[in-house]
Amino acid sequence: MTLCNGSKEQKEMAQDALNRWWWPSLMMFGPNDDESPNSKQSMEWKIKRFSNDDLRQKFVDVTVEQAKHLGISIPDPDLQFNEETGHYDFGEINWDEFWNVVKGNGPCNKDRIRARQKAYDGGQWVREAAMAYSEKKSKSKSEKVA
Repeated sequence: MTLCNGSKEQKEMAQDALNRWWWPSLMMFGPNDDESPNSKQSMEWKIKRFSNDDLRQKFVDVTVEQAKHLGISIPDPDLQFNEETGHYDFGEINWDEFWNVVKGNGPCNKDRIRARQKAYDGGQWVREAAMAYSEKKSKSKSEKVA
């Protein structure tokens, strides 16, 4: 809201963010219900109260109205209100991109794995110090008991 009420450059930043994150945001609800292997079972077991498609639709309906209020536009040329259903119809999601990310082939995956490995390697001394301290405490307790 602050960006959209700010300078021209700030409003452009908000629009750019929406342009980049719109489709990934729709993907975060998971695959379409008919392609989601666990959705039906999760609904039957009452683990999920709403299906992926229902949650996605609620998100779209609310977000379109928010974007209108903020004066930015949803980057979907197929987006239109459907009088018959009372919901917004939206374009086809590129599920290839979604499955690539899920399978570890996302654009940042190698960087993320490299950062985790570096953090793990860099934390070796902490693990060693914790083990040495634990052994020292354990040894000290056993000496007091003896």
